Parts: sequence; C-alpha cells; structure tokens
Amino acid sequence: MKRLYIFLVVLLGYSTSVLAQVQWLTFEDAVAKSKTTPKPIFIDVYTDWCGWCKKMDAATFNDPKVAEVLQNEFYPVKFNAEQQESVLFNNYTFKFIENGRRGYNELAVALLDGKLSYPSVVFLNEKMERITILAGYRGPSDFYPIVKFIGSGTYKTQTFEEFISSL
Repeated sequence: MKRLYIFLVVLLGYSTSVLAQVQWLTFEDAVAKSKTTPKPIFIDVYTDWCGWCKKMDAATFNDPKVAEVLQNEFYPVKFNAEQQESVLFNNYTFKFIENGRRGYNELAVALLDGKLSYPSVVFLNEKMERITILAGYRGPSDFYPIVKFIGSGTYKTQTFEEFISSL
C-alpha cells in the first residue's frame, strides 16, 4: 500500500510537470499560425549567457498556471536576441549584426525598441502590433496576472489596476 501511495505521488508530480510545459514555437511559426488562427503572440527575448533568463525559464515559465495561459491564450515564442539566422517579418529581413564579441539580431532591436535588456518579453496582438514590452525578471506570482490580463483580452477594456482589483 505504501509503495502504491509513493507511486501515485510521483506520477501526479510528473504529470503536473508535463502538463505545465510550454511548447515553444519559432517566431516564423507563430506568425504563420496567427495568420490562420488569430491569437496574440508572446515572445521571450533572451540570450544564452543571461542568468536571469534561465531563472525565468525555470521558475516562471514552468509554473503550471503561467504555462497554461501561455500555451492556451498565445502562440509562445522563444527568441534568442543573438540568433545569427535572418528572420523575415512584414516583408523585411532582419539580420544578425556583429557587435563586439557577440552581436544581435535586428528583430530583437525592433521588438524591444532598441533597448536590448534581458530577459524581456513582448506581446503582439493578432494584427502583429506590439501591445507592450516587459523588461526584467518576474517571478510566477507577479507574471501570472500580467499574462492573464493580456491573454484574456481584458487589456482592451480595462486598466491593469481594474483587472487586479477584480481578482
């Protein structure tokens, strides 16, 4: 009986973690999907060397509530700001620009209004217009209301303060 209980606890923990995983898309795939089935796009702009980006991946994006909203309400994208591959978007090819030891992709500059700060997240609406940019690390309890506010479309009719007070 004790073994069965331990097995069920482990199985439940495993199934919860599997359900909480975000299925990340490429930027191009998210744009293509949004054209056929319109939905906002969530973009995590990160770099490989960014410690806070890794913490946000582990703590925030793996939180079951956050992951569920990202997966169901958005097309979630991870975009490496230092990616060397070009990206075609809105009839413009965004290229990698060498700068010092690393460099950056022009799409990161465009998405972040030239303020390359990591981690940053960008929300695009169904028309590929930017809703907002959030720079810096946010834990799950701070991040969940934000993605729920934008993902539900409530941002179109209420202020964030009104939304928070209604929770």
